[in-house]
Parts: sequence; structure tokens; C-alpha cells
Amino acid sequence: MFLPAGSQDETGVQIANRLKASEIFRKVTEKRNFKAISTPVVEYAHTFTNKIAGMDLQSMLKWFNSEGEIEVLRPDWTAAVARAIAKQHPSFQKWAYQGSVFRIDKDGTESRQAGIEIVHADPFLGESECLLTAVDYLKNIDINNYVIELGHTRIFEQMIAPLQLNQKEEEALRSAMYDKRMDLVEDLLINHSSEIKQDLVSLIDAYGGKEVISQYEIVWADQPELLSILDHIRKLIELLESTGLSEIIVDLGRVKNLPYYDGIMFRGFITKDGSTCFSGGRYDRLYRQFEQETSAVGLAFDVDLLAQHMITENSLSRGCIIAAPETHAIAEKYRSELPEDIVDIQYKLENEAVYHTVYEVIRENNQYKVVRK
Repeated sequence: MFLPAGSQDETGVQIANRLKASEIFRKVTEKRNFKAISTPVVEYAHTFTNKIAGMDLQSMLKWFNSEGEIEVLRPDWTAAVARAIAKQHPSFQKWAYQGSVFRIDKDGTESRQAGIEIVHADPFLGESECLLTAVDYLKNIDINNYVIELGHTRIFEQMIAPLQLNQKEEEALRSAMYDKRMDLVEDLLINHSSEIKQDLVSLIDAYGGKEVISQYEIVWADQPELLSILDHIRKLIELLESTGLSEIIVDLGRVKNLPYYDGIMFRGFITKDGSTCFSGGRYDRLYRQFEQETSAVGLAFDVDLLAQHMITENSLSRGCIIAAPETHAIAEKYRSELPEDIVDIQYKLENEAVYHTVYEVIRENNQYKVVRK
């Protein structure tokens, strides 16, 4: 039977790597004092589509329940976790989750994530702990060739403030900036100040190492808020570098891809192919829907993608015991003699090459025993 678009079966290494990644994530976050949390896979759409969360209902798998309310399969962990912990005592700050999200605007309808959320903590502490947890986790799953990117939502927001754009105009411009479309940015701002237009177009290329910060400290010398943002990013870079991480880049022209981001943003890219292995950022404003003014920051790993890039090493020897229906129990007992091996039992050996060692149950002197072939 065929599968719906966006669904797929999986076998073998991908599953094994994902399970390994999941267990290592649990151990890493537990040792860093994160508390596990899980939310229902079915939620009310309003949790994600309300004015503050601002997500697009069209991208969700949805239906009407018997009461006429729209329900969805969880499209996002951050908004779901915020709903779940909004009434929790603020003394506990660090939360970790694992599970699927469902979106119809992605290549696959279902994707597996593992993530962390830090709420009510000192802002710099929360951002630092997010990034250092990411470094710790990637090290533990033997992914070492990656780059961390830092950006900030308020750079774009402050630069367009004088334009007084309406919501539709702002979203169009934000989308053009996100796609790095210089030509489209120029077209959208054709009736606005040429100076601001040029500043935004130039910002698309404000991408690279720490030297980008130094360059824009000169450009924004008379803009204290932007200088403060640059200083904030520089401190995070210095923190990461002090732990031995050198592959860090800055994208001052990056704009938010989720409506609720409102501060620092970060992403991790696999060096081999540029794929995004984690993303996250600050989202204080998300808690205003619960009448809370607090700090909140988090990130999520793409576990499916991590599983594809993990090194598969099977150190266990793979053996096969050839038996028959009447000797199957004897073969089963012999498993205890091979406690460190992967042991298969077959009645007929089809492909000896897939095993390191082959054994056989034989009858000798009216007794059964297992011997190596």
C-alpha cells in the first residue's frame, strides 16, 4: 500500500543512529540539570496560531473536533512547552524534550527533534547554556565538523523602524532579507529613503567572522542600541572560543524565521553539506500570552539529520548459529556463551558473508553440541 506524501518507512542504520542520538541527548541534558518534559502530540491550533506565537495554520495537519475546535498535530515544541510550563513554579529553569513535530511545508511531514528550553534565567546565562549544551551534545555523538552562526532579530527591526511599514510590507521585506534577495529588497523599498535601502542591502552581506562585528562597530558608531547588540554577540563568541570552538560566524542580516523570536538567534551547520543541525534563539515575548514578563531561550536539534551524519560503528561481533527445529532450544542456550556478540539463529544459512563467525548445532555421541564451522 502506498504512503501519503511526506511519509516514509525507515530501516536499519538510520533508526539505530536516531535511537543512539536520543539516548545520548537524554544523558547529556540530565547531567546538565535539565528536567525532561513531554507534551501531547495533539493540541489546540490556538496554542500555535495566537497573535503572539503567530504560526501559520496552513502548514499544520489539522481537523475539527466534535466541539468545532481546530486541533492539530504538534507543529512546534517551543510553543507547546511554553503552554505546559507557564504555570510551573519559576524556580525550575531548564527543560529538555524529545519527539516529533508535524508540518506539511517541509520535505517530510514528520520530523524528530530534541531540544532544550531555559526560562526565568539570567538572559546571558540562558543563551550561554544553550550553546554550550549544543557543543557538548554534538561532541558526545561524534559530530565535530560544524559551524555555529549567531544573529539578532533587533538589528533588522531597528533599521526598518523609520520606514513605518505596515504588517504586509514588513513581512515581504523580512522574507526578502531571509532569502538574501538584494534585488527584491531594492524593489520593495523603491519609494523609501535610498540611505536606508542601501543599509539594508549591505546588511545582507554582513556575514563572516568576528571582523564583521569590528566593521559594523564603526558603521554604527552613533547607534548605541546596535552597538550593544554587537557587544552581546561578541561576548557569546568569546565564550564559545574559550571552550575551544573556533568555527563561529556572524550574520548581522539574518531575520527571524519564527514569529516569536525576539533577540539572539543561533544555528548550527554541518560543514560537509551546509545542512542545519540545530536552530534556536530568544523568545521572551512568547510568555506574554500567559501574562508573564520573563526571559526564555532555547534550541532544537534535527535528530533525523544528525542520524544521517553520525558515524556508524558496530564494535560487536556478529555470529550465526545454524540449528533446526529440534535443536533450536540448544542454540538458544548457547547465546549465553557469546554475551558480547550479536547472535542470530538460522535453520539454513543464506549468506555467510554477513557474519563474522558461524556455529552449528551437531549431534555427536548421542549428544548435541555447538561447534564453530
